[in-house]
Amino acid sequence: MTAGETGGTSGSVVRRILLGSQLRRLRESRGITREAAGYSIRASESKISRMELGRVSFKARDVEDLLTLYGVSDDMERGSLLGLAREANVAGWWHSFGDVLPGWFQTYIGLEGAASLIRIYEVQFVHGLLQTEAYAHAVVSRGMPDAPHAEIERRVALRLERQKVLVSENAPRFHAVLDEAALRRPYGDRSVMQGQLRHLIEISEHPNVTLQVMPFSFGGHAGESGAFTMLSFPESDLSDVVYLEQLTSALYLDKREEVAQYARVLERLQEESPDSEGSRDLLRGLLQLS
Repeated sequence: MTAGETGGTSGSVVRRILLGSQLRRLRESRGITREAAGYSIRASESKISRMELGRVSFKARDVEDLLTLYGVSDDMERGSLLGLAREANVAGWWHSFGDVLPGWFQTYIGLEGAASLIRIYEVQFVHGLLQTEAYAHAVVSRGMPDAPHAEIERRVALRLERQKVLVSENAPRFHAVLDEAALRRPYGDRSVMQGQLRHLIEISEHPNVTLQVMPFSFGGHAGESGAFTMLSFPESDLSDVVYLEQLTSALYLDKREEVAQYARVLERLQEESPDSEGSRDLLRGLLQLS
């Protein structure tokens, strides 16, 4: 799988979410409960919820039955939505890593690959899209001390495959704010950290990458709630998504008011951190100290 190939399969996740959101709007406009919708396709209310959030694949029969329930009789509209369902079921490249990839993270990888703008704040360690292979190996090994060597290698390989999105033909804009704590906390030996700092300086020069460092000297700042990611998409029907990773699961927020709060935090972090050149100077200083 090459970097340029990731877009199509990542797009299947976006199509799944688009279809789910359209089905939700249709259901709500008809005043139909999730329970009633689930009954019509011989499924539970929770399955309807997962479908509307784009968390599961779609069976053509289920979509047909829901469209009938929602009163969608126009052949063109039905055909469009059923076509979207077929496209949404295309497997992504990351499915080959299913042995080491939890289901809740598969959705994120698809969204990450389809985004036109990725904005992140990180405090614990360098973000996965910016990690060197040696640093990624140290992070994974530290987080999974009892995992066999082969599993650690597979997880590192997955992380490196994800990074191809930043150099793909349709690479997204990537704006990262890293807390200085993430840069000072050692993962691996001195050479690993030096290599990671050099890599950050180099990648920050890429035209689609903006990298800022929130320094200790600033004191308390807007990122008090911890690390998060914001994803924006070229499709006008798809709202921004805030991704919050937890130990055994993740939250995907897309409600307008919640997303707006995180957007304000990011704006403040960006305004209060040194600009790109100032952040590179800070990275160079840390490199000299390492």
